[in-house]
Amino acid sequence: MTSSKEHGGGSRARAARAVADRAGVAVVCVECQNGVIGPDSVLPALAADARAVVAGISRLVTGARAAGIAVVHATFEGFLGGGSAGQAPLWRALDGSGRWQPGHLATQVVADVFDPADVVLPRHHGLSPTRGTELLPVLRSMGIHTVVLAGVSLNVALPLTAADATQDGFRVVVARDAVMGTPAEYAEQVLRNTIAMLADVVTVDDLTAAWSASAVRA
Repeated sequence: MTSSKEHGGGSRARAARAVADRAGVAVVCVECQNGVIGPDSVLPALAADARAVVAGISRLVTGARAAGIAVVHATFEGFLGGGSAGQAPLWRALDGSGRWQPGHLATQVVADVFDPADVVLPRHHGLSPTRGTELLPVLRSMGIHTVVLAGVSLNVALPLTAADATQDGFRVVVARDAVMGTPAEYAEQVLRNTIAMLADVVTVDDLTAAWSASAVRA
């Protein structure tokens, strides 16, 4: 992902706007789980590219927790009751996920970004973390109005999540050095040409600095 120097003051200004009310902000980590970005991923190319941003995701969630901001993990736990994967070609690549079930190691959040106090909201169907799931209703019940997205992938899940969240009235922020798709060059194009139309794109450093400054003023 592009460095913070390239984006400079624009990213800092967007980050400051996004955290004006920390109580209404949540970081949502999408599919940061062992079976997706871990060493036994069913999508090894994505997992390899995602290694470059795991440290950024970790810094993001650490900064959020320190500022009293909720961290929510949207995971995929496999299909319940013999559900069907659907017809999308992606499901053929995800064939290994057919063995997943609640409690399976592949469905658990990677240790580098997890804390027991985090909220974990698994889904059991579909490619979208938001369509027909409880993610957005739960965020709204928590008093959240601004969603900071991190995780994977910029190929499918993150654009779907950003679009659904903004359509549902949430402000969406994307931490550019805490998200990834594959190949990495394509992920950068998605950030520039799709995500930037749906969300404020900022850096992890600018977000955590804004949270720290906000906490000091409080």
